Amino acid sequence: MARLPRFDVPGYAQHVIQRGNNRSIIFVGEADYAFYLEKLSEACQKYQCDLHAYVLMTNHVHLLMTPHLKGSIGKMMQMLGRYYVQYFNYQYHRTGTLWEGRYKATVLDSEHYLLSCSRYIELNPVRADMVKHPADYPWSSYHHNALGISSSLIKAHTIYSTLGMTPTTRQSAYRALFEHQIPERTLDEIRSATNKAWVLGNERFLQQIEDLTKRQVQPKTRGGDRRSKKAKEKKINRV
Repeated sequence: MARLPRFDVPGYAQHVIQRGNNRSIIFVGEADYAFYLEKLSEACQKYQCDLHAYVLMTNHVHLLMTPHLKGSIGKMMQMLGRYYVQYFNYQYHRTGTLWEGRYKATVLDSEHYLLSCSRYIELNPVRADMVKHPADYPWSSYHHNALGISSSLIKAHTIYSTLGMTPTTRQSAYRALFEHQIPERTLDEIRSATNKAWVLGNERFLQQIEDLTKRQVQPKTRGGDRRSKKAKEKKINRV
C-alpha cells in the first residue's frame, strides 16, 4: 500500500519525531549532540524553518517547528539526516542506515496544542526517568524557553510570545505551566496524531487544513463500529 504524502502546509506548526533504526542509539557522546544541533541550525536557516522546541534523546529526537515554504521540513530533515549519518558512521566506524524509516510528523493547532506539545517534548527525559526535572537535561530547549539561556536555534512562536510582555515574564509563565501535569488524554492525542501522521486540532482547525490540502485529515470512523452501534440500538429497541 502506497504511503500518503505528509501534510505540507507552510505557516503551520508541526511536531516531528525521528527515531534510530530498531530504536538504536543515535547519540553516544556530547560531541554527537553538539554536531546534530549545529547541523539542525544550518538546515533550519537554509530551508526557512522556525524551531520552537526540541529534545535530543539517546535514540530519537523531537522537534516543534513552523515551515515557511512548501517542502521546507522535508528538505531540512533530509539535509540534517544526511550530514548526521555521515558523521555518525565515520565517528563510530559503522556503515548503513541510522534512521528508522521516514520521520513522523503532525500539523497541529497552535492555539490549542502548541504549548502542550512544547512541554510534552521538553518533559521527555523526565518521563524516561533520566532526570527529575527538565532543567537537569542539557539537550533540550527548556533552558531557552523557561530559563532564558539564549539559543540562536530557537525562534519564539506567537503563542509563546503571548505569555508575557517581556522575556522574563514569558519565561516565568512558561515555567509555571510545568507545575501542572499534561492531561493523559492530551498526551495520547499528541502521540497518536504524530505517529499516525494525522492533523491535531479542533473541528474548525481540521476543516481549515482539509480545505487547504484537499485531503482527509483524520481517520474515518470505521464502518464496523457504526454497524455495531446500530445493531446494539436495534437489539435494545426489540427488548
